[in-house]
Amino acid sequence: MSATSDALHQSPGRAASGRSIKPLDILWLVAVLVAGFGALAAFGDRMDGYEVGILVGSTLGLAVFGGYWRSVRGLTLAVAAMTAIALWRYGAHFGDQLSVGLEALTAVQGKDFFLKFLFASQSAIMWMSALYVGATFTYFLALFTRTDYIARIASVLVWSATAFGLTGLLARWRESYLINVDYGHIPVSNLYEVFILFSVITALIYMYYEGRYRTRNLGGFVMLVISAAVGFLLWYTFDRGANAIQPLVPALNSYWMKIHVPANFIGYGAFGIAAMVGIAYLIKHKLGGDGENDRLPRLEVLDDLMYKAIALGFGFFTVATILGAMWAAEAWGGYWSWDPKETWALIVWLNYAAWLHMRLTKGWRGTPMAWWSVVGLFVTTFAFLGVNMFLSGLHSYGTL
Repeated sequence: MSATSDALHQSPGRAASGRSIKPLDILWLVAVLVAGFGALAAFGDRMDGYEVGILVGSTLGLAVFGGYWRSVRGLTLAVAAMTAIALWRYGAHFGDQLSVGLEALTAVQGKDFFLKFLFASQSAIMWMSALYVGATFTYFLALFTRTDYIARIASVLVWSATAFGLTGLLARWRESYLINVDYGHIPVSNLYEVFILFSVITALIYMYYEGRYRTRNLGGFVMLVISAAVGFLLWYTFDRGANAIQPLVPALNSYWMKIHVPANFIGYGAFGIAAMVGIAYLIKHKLGGDGENDRLPRLEVLDDLMYKAIALGFGFFTVATILGAMWAAEAWGGYWSWDPKETWALIVWLNYAAWLHMRLTKGWRGTPMAWWSVVGLFVTTFAFLGVNMFLSGLHSYGTL
């Protein structure tokens, strides 16, 4: 059995080992701190206290995160380089102008090579979409042909797609200000933007687990949920024209949005991964369970991954729900109003709280929990998307 096969069938406790600090770790730490606090020195006088806190927190978080998960360093450098090119091209055309209007922005995006084909937000998102879908097929091809080289290509496609997705979000942030200073906002305000965020966050969580458990053979399953999000995103773009940048509705013009929404979607992404791992568990169990030549990880490993994903998602979803209540108190005068979105958020929270309770106190594992994680994804999907489609309330700004 190869080293890869050994890793596939290892126990959860052997999923990763400790690492010693190396010179590149120190270099990474210094580079991130210099960049972050250099930005603070250059632009701090234009920021309020909240924005300074976000910058400092993000800098320290990225420094620690990149030290712990070294793979994210290459992604960070790629996104920084690609975003810098987009900003350079916009700067070359518009100089220091704060806003130029939609017509001027569209004209430049149509004639500048780098913006038109690569780094304008819409171009980058199209690359993201194509690469995620391509990665889905490539992962399954690797699984069925038992080819590790093809699986590595699939991983590269996911990293590349994620880089384009993050670049697209950052470019869109700049574009919102170029259209109109009053339009400017972090791009997490509508269904189009949060579907991009969901795809990127889910991919990042999966790639962490891919390295943590040293297996690429779950990639096809997880990428299915991302490809479904991409499919919705493309339909929403071409059928509804939802990629247009619009000003924020008053309820969203709040600093709470910048932390509530990302925390929410870390939860959604982790729940999606748990469900797809649950499907892999059910398929493997149906086919007879663990076997010497089985490409999927052992049932024990799948069960452990499913648990860790739900625990991660539950933690962030809990934080997001608390932040949402605080936001509601500021925006509408009350922490909880039993709005349909709030009610279904509570249903999602209770569902996963019960899942974790039954595992931790009753010892439930295996097939019932896999089925539960799959059903949980449908509950979460309705809370996220179905409420926007079929119910009305204070959160109706995200309707189709």
